[in-house]
Order: sequence, then C-alpha cells, then structure tokens
Amino acid sequence: MALRVSEGDDLAPEAQINITPFIDVMLVLLIIFMVAAPLSTVDVPVDLPVASGAPQPRPKAPVVLSLSAEQGLMLGREPVAPADLPARLAAATEGKLDTRIFVSADKSVPYGDMMGLLDQLRAGGYLKIGLVGLEEAAR
Repeated sequence: MALRVSEGDDLAPEAQINITPFIDVMLVLLIIFMVAAPLSTVDVPVDLPVASGAPQPRPKAPVVLSLSAEQGLMLGREPVAPADLPARLAAATEGKLDTRIFVSADKSVPYGDMMGLLDQLRAGGYLKIGLVGLEEAAR
C-alpha cells in the first residue's frame, strides 16, 4: 500500500494498484517454462522390443490382400487391378463390410503406396483391417 504525504491530507491511502510484484512473478514463471519446455520433448533414439502377444485364431476363409514389390495387387492368389478392387472385395466378403481384411506388403513397397491401399479400403467401408507380418522371437 502506498502512502502520499500532502499538505492537506493526514496520510490518506492512495488507491493505485502496484503491479511490480505481479510482473516479477510472471517473469519467473516465463523463465521456468522456457527452461522446462525443451526438457519435455523426447529426441532419444530407442531400440524398441518386439511385442510377443498371443496370435489370434485364423478365420476359416480369410480375405488376404497383398501388395508385392512390383506394386502388383493380389486378392488371395489372383492379381487384381486397383480399379477392380472394390467389386472384387465385395464379392470376396459377400458384401459384409465388417469382414476382417488381412493386408500384407513387401518390405520394399513404398509407404505411400501402402497408405493409398489402406485409404482405398477405408473409403470402401472396410474398417476391420489387419496387417500381416512375420513373428520374431523376443530378444
């Protein structure tokens, strides 16, 4: 609280807000956040372990869609043109959109091609998609 001494006043309180302590606290908080923000990001390379979950039972007649290294699309063991994929999938799944579709791709297939195939499946209404890979023993 600030006091003002004047000739006609008997030490009346002055009605002004002193914001200096508020600014000090804000500057301290700013410095704390500037120091803490870089510590919250993770840029450490980590070698993640292999997941060892129990394999799910295989359906009797799975629908397997494969993308080969030559970007050849195969439904089961038959080649499929990308334009014919929706009709062929509808025939293979008997029109059931809740059928799980297993997708496998070669390691050398570009990531963009794989994502394009997954987007095409999602656009067709197939949301139960399983990615097929090799099981690797835990290290």
